[in-house]
Amino acid sequence: MNAVLDELTWRGFIAHSTDLDALAAHLDAGPAGFYVGFDPTAPSIHMGNLVQLVLARHLQAAGHRPHLLVGGSTGLIGDPKAAGERVMNPAELVAEWAEKIRGQVSGLIGFDGDNGATIVNNYDWTAQLSTLDFLRDVGKHFSVNRMLDREVVRSRLESGISYSEFSYVLLQSLDYRELFRRHGVTLQTGGSDQWGNITAGVELIRRSEGARVHALATPLLTKADGTKFGKTEQGTVWLDPDMTSPYAFHQFFLNAEDSQVMGYLKIFSPRSREEIGDIGRQQAEKPFLRVAQRALADDVTDLVHGRENRVAAERAASAIFGRSELSELNAGVLAAVSRELGAQEMAAGGELPSVVDALVASGVVASKSAARRAIAEGGAYVNNAKVSDPDAVLAPEDLLQGRYVITRRGKKTVGAVDVLR
Repeated sequence: MNAVLDELTWRGFIAHSTDLDALAAHLDAGPAGFYVGFDPTAPSIHMGNLVQLVLARHLQAAGHRPHLLVGGSTGLIGDPKAAGERVMNPAELVAEWAEKIRGQVSGLIGFDGDNGATIVNNYDWTAQLSTLDFLRDVGKHFSVNRMLDREVVRSRLESGISYSEFSYVLLQSLDYRELFRRHGVTLQTGGSDQWGNITAGVELIRRSEGARVHALATPLLTKADGTKFGKTEQGTVWLDPDMTSPYAFHQFFLNAEDSQVMGYLKIFSPRSREEIGDIGRQQAEKPFLRVAQRALADDVTDLVHGRENRVAAERAASAIFGRSELSELNAGVLAAVSRELGAQEMAAGGELPSVVDALVASGVVASKSAARRAIAEGGAYVNNAKVSDPDAVLAPEDLLQGRYVITRRGKKTVGAVDVLR
């Protein structure tokens, strides 16, 4: 097998592909152009998108040329989903999100050298395309029967699906053909949920250009219970630091399940097979040390947010649980940590709130009586300092960066309040 395909197979990147032997021969024949698309359906890309970018990094490292497509036009329609019709966002908002995503993907791929990345926006070739030209040049190559047989379409036939969403596959197929024509792209990658759209593009190129191109789809990463990896009780894990802070991002990976963590490490970490194998042995022998989770969290946070932000996230976690000084955290990190802890605002007039009120407001105890009991038992902390007086009131020096207070009950129950003065 081609070396990069062998590596991708070992790492668990390949769920589906067109003829794998033909793809291997094609990649062996010389540098190939490949592409992956990102629709601006939100102001940030997320963990599923990161899988595609890491895959692109592997292909680029093997000498192939990445083309990253931002879906300025497809984002106006939205890929159909089984749950129901997507909300169409205003065109101005989609354009704004497209620019944000362009900036995000630009920071995760290389642009230098003979195989430096190219970023394109499909709005550039669809904005001026007339309906008649689209129907004559693209629509004629698609069978309605086959389109109706797509699983996501069949699931919506009873409840209804708009012609806009029904036609999304034509737009994505057009993207592949345009990149084939303009840049010589011969491989499209994406998630396995996009496999129908991807292979439709392969077929369009075969029918209209008489050319053979290739496709590869990655598995959807899941947790042990089958739910999507990258989703939490608080929502999606975003790559934008304003939507998911580096602290929360790092913590998310630190909390990866033991049964799944080695699979995630193979996908997201740049470490060699030997290094990952060694981590796997350590994890199996002493899972309580969470060596794999730490390697995973460090590697992915370094990639997305940079080493400096990852170190700051580690310091924040250490400070929250009393292993270093909270006062050393800067305002931005404290604000992010407080948000992740669900900090409640407390208005302070002439006097600052009592410690008991702060403990209750932060959620580390359920009631004032529980707060007093925790203090009496020696298990209540304000900024990692044990509280001994049940009638204590917060002092100005307790307000980190002039506003934040970190509370704790016992060793692990942590909360925060944001005191507004």
